[in-house]
Amino acid sequence: MKLQHRIIGEGKPLIILHGLFGSSDNWQTHAKRFSDYFQVILVDQRNHGHTDWSDDFNYELLAEDLHELITDLGFEKVHLLGHSMGGKTVMRYAQLYPDTIEKLIVVDMGIKKYPPHHQQILAGIHALSQTPMDSRSKAEEILTPFVPETGTRQFLMKNLYWIEKGKLAWRMNVTVLEREMENILAALPEGEVLVQTLFIRGALSGYIPEEDISAIEDQFPDSTFVTIQHAGHWVHAEQPEEFMNTVLEFLLR
Repeated sequence: MKLQHRIIGEGKPLIILHGLFGSSDNWQTHAKRFSDYFQVILVDQRNHGHTDWSDDFNYELLAEDLHELITDLGFEKVHLLGHSMGGKTVMRYAQLYPDTIEKLIVVDMGIKKYPPHHQQILAGIHALSQTPMDSRSKAEEILTPFVPETGTRQFLMKNLYWIEKGKLAWRMNVTVLEREMENILAALPEGEVLVQTLFIRGALSGYIPEEDISAIEDQFPDSTFVTIQHAGHWVHAEQPEEFMNTVLEFLLR
């Protein structure tokens, strides 16, 4: 599938992939900073943002979508950065196409299978979908009991757009994403990746606990782990300066 994308800056290519329920819009501020050093490609994965919807959704397809984009853009080697679901996409891509990667950055995502944990977000999305969405303030009012965290709620609401006058709709394919949640939460297949890799985790996030690190190092033996304090799963949004400095230090050294 052809992925919608935007290119900012010049230099070595750095491709950024968002997480579940996200889009390339979540990374615009970071892209501007990174574009001082790299040609940054902000991508919408399938069923998200401005990229087409599809009934099929798994990491094999997401990795192949990414490969098609890299091929179409004529890049021989790229830096890859993926957050959450995007982190698992770039890890699977690295297993399939390691020779096309210069350096790899995985943001707050491990290799294991995760238990279901998006129930409240999905309940809020359903509550919104069952109510005529004719204003953003009304949409936020409906969503708040399900998603009380302001940052997470605003993140989700970036997916709302005016499909016609007085009517909001989702840019993400909620039906397929919910149906394929088991695939989204699935473990990365076994397979060693020798690409130089940085794992960034939030100190307040439980996605990469200490006991998981040895298993990750078995599959990514050339890996480094950085923990950013006072940050949860959306580490790049919660501590943007420290996050960007950590990324640049890794990519530029």
